[in-house]
Amino acid sequence: MITLKIYGSAIKRGLLILMILVGGLFTMQTANAEYGDIVINNYSDAAGMRPAVFPHWFHRIRFRCKVCHADLGFKFKAGGNEIDMVKIIDGQYCGACHNGSIAWSVENCDLCHSGKPRTPTQVHQSTINSLVAPAAAAAPAKPQTQQKK
Repeated sequence: MITLKIYGSAIKRGLLILMILVGGLFTMQTANAEYGDIVINNYSDAAGMRPAVFPHWFHRIRFRCKVCHADLGFKFKAGGNEIDMVKIIDGQYCGACHNGSIAWSVENCDLCHSGKPRTPTQVHQSTINSLVAPAAAAAPAKPQTQQKK
């Protein structure tokens, strides 16, 4: 009798997990980066993945700047590091914490790769991005007209 209860409970749990996973396939939406998040798209588009979104403020309220920028080597510029999955799996950059012990591991791709495809590497909604004027387009050369004599 106890064996049946254990199996019944396991089956119910398994069905619930299956329903959640299948439901997630139909309701999954592209995550929008929030103000100050860093969109990392150094290699994602080329690899057929969505860009990674790093929730900067979520991490900032938990850790001092030194943890990531001094101890882990992140530069103070979006796109300043050549981060790829091999380096993360080897424990560099994000992989120092996202190793399955401290925080989730690399097997949970969609937790990071949630950006809109083709979004460039940037600090999302950065005032700097909106203040920097694009280089002025060179004015087309005026054709010279020959004067009649």
